[in-house]
Amino acid sequence: KIRIVRALRKLGEVVAMSGDGVNDAPALKEADIGIAMGITGTDVTKETAEMVLLDDRYTSIVKAVEQGRAIYENIGKFVNYLLSSNLAEVLILFTAMMIGFRDASGAVVMPLLATQILWINLITDGLPAIALGVDPVRKGIMEMPPRKPGEPVITKVMGFNILLIAVLIAAAVLFLFHQFLDEGETVARTVAFTAIVVFEMVRVTMIRTQYRLSVFSNLYLLGAILFSLLLQVGVVYLPIMNTIFKTAPLGTHHWIYMGIVTAAIFIIGMTTSNIFSKGKSDV
Repeated sequence: KIRIVRALRKLGEVVAMSGDGVNDAPALKEADIGIAMGITGTDVTKETAEMVLLDDRYTSIVKAVEQGRAIYENIGKFVNYLLSSNLAEVLILFTAMMIGFRDASGAVVMPLLATQILWINLITDGLPAIALGVDPVRKGIMEMPPRKPGEPVITKVMGFNILLIAVLIAAAVLFLFHQFLDEGETVARTVAFTAIVVFEMVRVTMIRTQYRLSVFSNLYLLGAILFSLLLQVGVVYLPIMNTIFKTAPLGTHHWIYMGIVTAAIFIIGMTTSNIFSKGKSDV
């Protein structure tokens, strides 16, 4: 059994070995994944194995692999979303300091305040990110080949995707901030603040689209997105929130501008990502 496992691994295969007796333990240890029988298996076999079948059914192996792949993908979505969003915020502040935006009086102004960044990271970022963790198992996940041992969570394709979206979001926010700076520092900052929230909600949709998941397949995520947007609307239009977050009510033309820029980010981001990832097994 050990010789068979070693031969398969030399051919580059990911090997799973099942067994229940003491004599199976060496082969289980040699395999990439050792699987022990939970009912008929010996204690030695169970201690050696990475997986123990409590019902001794081989169909449980398939279900476990399916759930494992789904969990791994959800971790990737979570990392992808948070890194691209947070990197965009860093680029916005860094680039704004380099450019040095100035208001009508000539004073240097920043697109975001500390309280606004805290609101984005704790509220609008957090809820959708948590909801991504309960994404359902997508169709065809078991048709994918096993990922290579030692492959990082952030692959080359994902790394490019994170950087691309972060740059697009940062550029879009800075453009909107500059566009409305003539209307006053508070209005321009409110547009930039709200635009980040809207862009990041769209970012979640973009990630799930790459995995061919529909918007309604995760009602928790849909609820988190709607709740985050509702909270942001409150920040924009409620007087008490205007005072706390130094925001101002926005007009129809502000939302139209944000809508156009959001559509542009979605189209450019999805098109470029699909071209780059064509022929790749990862997203």
